[in-house]
Amino acid sequence: MAYRLHWDTDGRDWPNRCASRFVDAGGLRWHVQQFGPPATSAKTVLLLHGTGSSTHSWRDVAPQLGLRFSVLALDLPGHAFSSAPASAAGHSLPGMARQISALLAKLELQPSLIVGHSAGAAVAVRMALDGSVRPSALVSLNGAFIGFGGLAGALFSPLARLLSSGSAAARLFAWQARDPAVVQKLLRGTGSVIDPLGARLYARLLQSPAHVGAALAMMAHWDLASLERELPRVQLPVQLVAAENDLTVPPEQASLVAARLPQSELVLWPMLGHLAHEESPVQCVRLIAGLLQDL
Repeated sequence: MAYRLHWDTDGRDWPNRCASRFVDAGGLRWHVQQFGPPATSAKTVLLLHGTGSSTHSWRDVAPQLGLRFSVLALDLPGHAFSSAPASAAGHSLPGMARQISALLAKLELQPSLIVGHSAGAAVAVRMALDGSVRPSALVSLNGAFIGFGGLAGALFSPLARLLSSGSAAARLFAWQARDPAVVQKLLRGTGSVIDPLGARLYARLLQSPAHVGAALAMMAHWDLASLERELPRVQLPVQLVAAENDLTVPPEQASLVAARLPQSELVLWPMLGHLAHEESPVQCVRLIAGLLQDL
């Protein structure tokens, strides 16, 4: 079992491989995928995946958006084929926001719209609050903005920090992920039913200790409580999409977030789970394209 994913082997059949390239920025080597016309001639959308995922989650969304718009998707730091930060600070929410901003500066891109799934939505809001990007709007797909409360909150972050402090836990998890039943159980826990290709790609990711370790480090060093307090400072429209069957981020959380945002619109997608954009990419493309068209 290789510790890290390798592009020449693990990426040989990666979705939209022809759109992939590697970019050095902010001290990291990024795997990015770009679609559509140049940003100078079309509106640009930035797609940010969630914890433990990768560019593959946009496999059916990004190419369709690229027919009309300039699209950038990336692997978050340490995830899939992007290199990991050298310090714990790089795994924090502000750290990830800074690093992605450095990548955008290197690519000379200023997105008109940022779409974030789950934790990717929190990154998008952090970037907007920091002023490193100035999009016209944000889209949150089952966004993870609210941390665990009570006993769960007291235990979760220290436990994740402990697990992320060494490679043993990540190696053990990655070894367990070689069992298809383990991966299927994790996917069922999202409330989504995705295609066999998506399931195989998640299995490939979860069998990489480096990828798992990055996901653990991401959870361990995030302070969602601070972000939640700052939500009233977000001075741009935010479309909050909640999926009815989401078992990872309960759809009720979107209502709580909407009440904290000065400019928000809540949309409920029935019959879908946490990976709604993979279950129903056409629905996702229609929403994003409609917003871009109106910007």
